[in-house]
Amino acid sequence: MKNRFLSKRYCQNENEETVMGKVTALAQEADDVINLSIGDPDINTPLPIIEAAFEDAKAGYTKYTDCRGYKELRDEIAKYYREEFGLQVEDDEIMVTTSGCIAMSLALEAVLDDGDEVIVPTPYFTIYKTQIELARGVLVEMDTFEEEHYQIDAARLEDCITPKTKAIIINSPNNPTGSCLTLETMKKIAEIAEKHDLVVISDEIYTIYSFADAFIPFSSLPGMKERTITINSFSKNFIMTGWRVGAVIAPPQIINTMKRIDENLVYSAPSISQRAAIKALRCRKEIQPELTALFKERVYYAAERINKIPNMHVIYPPMGTFYLFLNIKDTGLTSEEAAMKIFEEAHVVMIPGNGYGTRGEGYLRIACTVDISQLKEAFDRIEKMEI
Repeated sequence: MKNRFLSKRYCQNENEETVMGKVTALAQEADDVINLSIGDPDINTPLPIIEAAFEDAKAGYTKYTDCRGYKELRDEIAKYYREEFGLQVEDDEIMVTTSGCIAMSLALEAVLDDGDEVIVPTPYFTIYKTQIELARGVLVEMDTFEEEHYQIDAARLEDCITPKTKAIIINSPNNPTGSCLTLETMKKIAEIAEKHDLVVISDEIYTIYSFADAFIPFSSLPGMKERTITINSFSKNFIMTGWRVGAVIAPPQIINTMKRIDENLVYSAPSISQRAAIKALRCRKEIQPELTALFKERVYYAAERINKIPNMHVIYPPMGTFYLFLNIKDTGLTSEEAAMKIFEEAHVVMIPGNGYGTRGEGYLRIACTVDISQLKEAFDRIEKMEI
């Protein structure tokens, strides 16, 4: 029975469980489960970051900060983009947020009017759809394909554009596919965005996990800085998932609007998390190469094992992130059937691809967020199955 006080927007799907919710529940059902579902790495935040935040907390950094984050952190973010990418970012173009998820939500709230359409390449990160809808927008799926390495095709992109189109979301390196957009692809997206006067929301939270080519921020392309909202986070690049701190880079008017919205939600990102973020940026050259090497080793190992299992395959070599998107179409099973069969018979948890949009059906996503010994055990178990 529906509660009469609930918003009608939420009553429509009140019994609908998210994909993430389903797999989290599965992971609790057996003692020997190997959980390859959620992208939360098994290693701790690097100790120098923890120690710096602890010392700053003892020193009194436990109060509200500026709504856009500590000026010291904003300066470090600007310095990072200048040193790593040669990109000049001004202070009024930066805002620190309470996670990358909140950054995306604020960006959508800031730019969308009722009924505005947002083009999202599918497969896509699960939260995009709900966040667009909560901002009163409409998600328009644009197909991408494994055989094209999930590149965004310019003709298909233009076919999705209507008079109501306001924005495009891109995510590279990509969750769930692990794909990385080529410079050629990004240039075509830029041309189309300029031609149709669109905003590009670029989700760039896996920047250090671009394995084949060096990462290039979308906003660094000619003419794109004034129409790009860059979403970033410390969660993956510094193994700081629980600290909940992210950042946005965007034109000043968009940043100011996001700030005014956020003042009414959380006011500012957690002070201690921001202090940790300052330290993270300052010691990134000591921390990040090891992280990149660790997860690249895991992803390559997992991809090699998967491609030896009948009726399964992934793109090889992996392009980026610590995710792999397993093609299981040859099994004849749906994504949910395959995920459940693997869980029941091998006690390995994977996420059904149908949770990532229409092009996700026929796939499973795994996160290589456990060590190689556990990955080995997981694939040893799956090899013994008939699938």
